[in-house]
Amino acid sequence: MPLSKVIKRQADHPRRIAWISTVAGLIFFLLFSTATLFIIQHKRAQQHDLLANASKVYMQNLFNNLQKNLLPLLKYTNDSCQRVGSILTSRAAFINDIRTIMLVRDGQAWCSSATGAFLLPVRNFSSSLVLSRPYDVALVGGTPMLPHQPAILLWLQHPSAASQGILATLDVNMTPLLLLAANQESLDGLAIVSGDKALLTWSNKLVPRMALPATALRQFSLPGYALTFYLYGEELTVRDIAFVLLAGLLLALIVASVSWLLFSLRLRPGKEILLGIKRNEFHVVYQPLIEAATGRVYGLEALLRWTHPVTGPIPPDAFITYAESQNMIVPLTRHLFRLVAQDARLLCCHLPSGATMGLNIAPGHLSASGFRQDVNEWIASMPPAHFNYVFEITERTMVAGQKAAAVFDWLHEQQITIAIDDFGTGHSALIYLEKFSFDYLKIDRGFVQSIGMETVTSPVLDAVLTLARKLNLKTVAEGVETEEQAAWLIKRGVTHMQGYLFSRPLPPEQLIQYLQKQQAERADAQPAGS
Repeated sequence: MPLSKVIKRQADHPRRIAWISTVAGLIFFLLFSTATLFIIQHKRAQQHDLLANASKVYMQNLFNNLQKNLLPLLKYTNDSCQRVGSILTSRAAFINDIRTIMLVRDGQAWCSSATGAFLLPVRNFSSSLVLSRPYDVALVGGTPMLPHQPAILLWLQHPSAASQGILATLDVNMTPLLLLAANQESLDGLAIVSGDKALLTWSNKLVPRMALPATALRQFSLPGYALTFYLYGEELTVRDIAFVLLAGLLLALIVASVSWLLFSLRLRPGKEILLGIKRNEFHVVYQPLIEAATGRVYGLEALLRWTHPVTGPIPPDAFITYAESQNMIVPLTRHLFRLVAQDARLLCCHLPSGATMGLNIAPGHLSASGFRQDVNEWIASMPPAHFNYVFEITERTMVAGQKAAAVFDWLHEQQITIAIDDFGTGHSALIYLEKFSFDYLKIDRGFVQSIGMETVTSPVLDAVLTLARKLNLKTVAEGVETEEQAAWLIKRGVTHMQGYLFSRPLPPEQLIQYLQKQQAERADAQPAGS
């Protein structure tokens, strides 16, 4: 991917970051809400299972205890009410939830713990009781003494007589069940069903079974008893959903905000360059500078290169322009200083003292408050008193004004010479020459390429060279590729050259080989004994 695409991708990063952050928040909202509601529903289901089991155990124990307390009374079903009435009354007083205990013979209730002797057919209490069963239960809307209070009838048959036994009326006490369900906000109530009748916790009267809600959360039956219990409610309440959605929305906003912050830091303009510096993706190549008169290497121009791990080599013009537009040129130049200082420790062993080291300096760095400190620190990190430094300033982006003039004067005080780079490609070249004191004038390769061709730039090149001679400026021709170009430039007084005719930009290891080869060739070219 060329840097132009990287730049385009970075240019619309606010929109991309906003979109990515929104999607991240939305995905989190959906995942959080779905997962949380699923967990709540699962836990509620477990709680409802536990509640149903606990209720079943409670009711089973209740009826088992009733049987245990009532079965001994079966032996009195053939006695007189006068003799056993006090026994019934005493037993009823000590059994919870017992309303009355009645003795039954031949389908007739004839003795009651509440009223003593009386005679009333069992069917008057409930037509659904089956006296031929060992035990049976039925729901009734009331009893003779409490006609408006529902009760449960419990029948226990005498083992030797079909219609003889004990009939007990029980108060419907749902308090224990309600206490078990007290911490279950999702429960609406409980229903007890027997036959075609039902008793509800939210109603104090019997209702037809058909009047019950269509769906129950849980239901259970008591083995041996014609009773079914239903739990009603919701595994997910409106309150649950509202709370989860609100929490999910708030957390999604936080996630989106954090995503926006992280992606802004990760994708903010210039981040690619900072990451490139951190990951050591930049390196320096050096192009030899040639004395036109002798062909000798008199110095180097340090050129920064960027090899991106994904996109590969990125053209210098692209990433330098990009760095300037994103205010990243200062950290990039500081990194160049560090890299050159590292290489200089090795290069100084193969270059004579006084060799030129040229670097491109962006006007944006010249005007930065820390520029002078950066330069001083860089010079201090270089091999002492070995290189002559040249800072190349691009003419088309020159900084005008008194501040630039002061900086140039300060550079000269530090024995750093200044070259105006790509001269003639901007719009105010002559103005810069009048305002500032330069040491070198570098001729853009575009003019050099026009040598030998009749183009509109040919007269401009002649004018530039004439101007350089009049201003007593040293000239450096860039992009020299042919002997014809070199000869033409030397004939017209160009003092220094660089280009592929002599060498392409080389990494330090290859540059050392090039310098050693040049030294060997010059040694061979010297007359014997000289």
